[in-house]
Amino acid sequence: MNAQIETVLKSKFGYDHFRPGQAQIIQGVLDQQNVLGILPTGSGKSLCYQLPTYIQGGLTVVVSPLISLMQDQVIQLNLQGEKRVISLNSTLNMVEQQAILSNLSHYLFLLIAPETLGRRDVLTRLQQIGVQLLVIDEAHCISQWGVDFRPSYLQLGTIRAKLRPKSTLMLTATATQRVQQDILEKLGVSATTQKVTFSVDRPNIFLDVLQCPDDQAKVAQLKELLPHLALPGIIYFGSRKKAQAMAQIIQQDLGISAAYYHGALATKDRYLIQQRFMAHQLQVICATNAFGMGINKKDIRFVIHYHLPTNFESYLQEIGRAGRDGQQSIAIGFNSPDDYQRQLALLHMGLPDDTMIKLFYQQPKKFANTGDTAFDLLWAYQQNGFDQQQVQKLLQHKLIEKQQELTAFNQFIQSQGCRRQLLLAHFGNELTHPHDEQCCYRGFDPKPLVRLKQIGLYVNQQPIADQQVLATQPRKWQQILRHILE
Repeated sequence: MNAQIETVLKSKFGYDHFRPGQAQIIQGVLDQQNVLGILPTGSGKSLCYQLPTYIQGGLTVVVSPLISLMQDQVIQLNLQGEKRVISLNSTLNMVEQQAILSNLSHYLFLLIAPETLGRRDVLTRLQQIGVQLLVIDEAHCISQWGVDFRPSYLQLGTIRAKLRPKSTLMLTATATQRVQQDILEKLGVSATTQKVTFSVDRPNIFLDVLQCPDDQAKVAQLKELLPHLALPGIIYFGSRKKAQAMAQIIQQDLGISAAYYHGALATKDRYLIQQRFMAHQLQVICATNAFGMGINKKDIRFVIHYHLPTNFESYLQEIGRAGRDGQQSIAIGFNSPDDYQRQLALLHMGLPDDTMIKLFYQQPKKFANTGDTAFDLLWAYQQNGFDQQQVQKLLQHKLIEKQQELTAFNQFIQSQGCRRQLLLAHFGNELTHPHDEQCCYRGFDPKPLVRLKQIGLYVNQQPIADQQVLATQPRKWQQILRHILE
């Protein structure tokens, strides 16, 4: 290994040793190879592009799916003393964006969404400066989001060819063999890519599933668990309305500081909730899947799925937010008999059918900026140069794929065997240790409180006395903090 790598690791980041996989990825980047890195959640993937940037210089462009992720990376680098980092995103007006582009040669790191990266003025400026390293963070989004959510991800291969970076680094924590191949093919790097893959296993997270007859039983189960469950934690919901309602119940009935989080909240409100959670002012977040990516809070003790996701990848990403400090944690899924049908219906939501696609392509401008997710998706396709037949074929294939993923994930939830073994097998990994009481519960767990005692997460919560600025009055504290910040 290059001795300079370890010197920079210590001087810039304060670490004496690399985590598994980091050194191999960094060496590959420095050798100007294209690298696909698959590392477990919370394993320090950002170091894999930050460190080589300091050694080789030049501009590193990091493609990131969320503004919150970009902001977090900028803040983290700023705290490390690095000021040559900037995020180019939609929260900035055009004057501010043009100022960034004009001064881009002064930066080491540019964080950007694929939609912004595809703009002609951005590409032109990057071609003028030159890109040393192109990083696709959360690279599974190319496969998971590209077809039915953000078609701009499908254009990254074309963009990469125009930018001609010295090397391309793709990073993710969740990619099956199929998704890995999809990522490589869509980026056009298949023949030249070095793969650095490690098991997705997080052995400190106990996997548990509870059978609940109906929604009322889920509420009762939550009320029974939370007073005895080590905090803090995240509870995931498939409904914004339910997330809000349960945050209020947890706050009022259990005296535990809680807030709700979903995509319909204003950007500033979402940021404030994240910061209060990071600062230990909130103990429980009731959230939709809009929360979590980029949240690097190391001491999260539990993740509960009030509503389970529709695939292994989402499940692994979400439970992986627990236990990043290496301490014992737990992932608990609530399962009801009617959940599968609800999940099946979710797969179709927001997806345009053939009739809608045909109607749109007859008069695309008529449907611009309608606010309807289906038409917004079609507009994005049309703007990225896809014709009607291509869109129909892509969406039909994606729907079949998602149905197959849901079926496989439902079998995992219903399993009476070792769930960790099934989870790892889905991602092409093997269980490296025998099943034991610290691994998972086989089947549906009838005594979850016994399980908490067994793995050392059973506590007796003390209700929080000060309720003046907590989530039962979200408007009040958000208004106060907004006033201070403004």
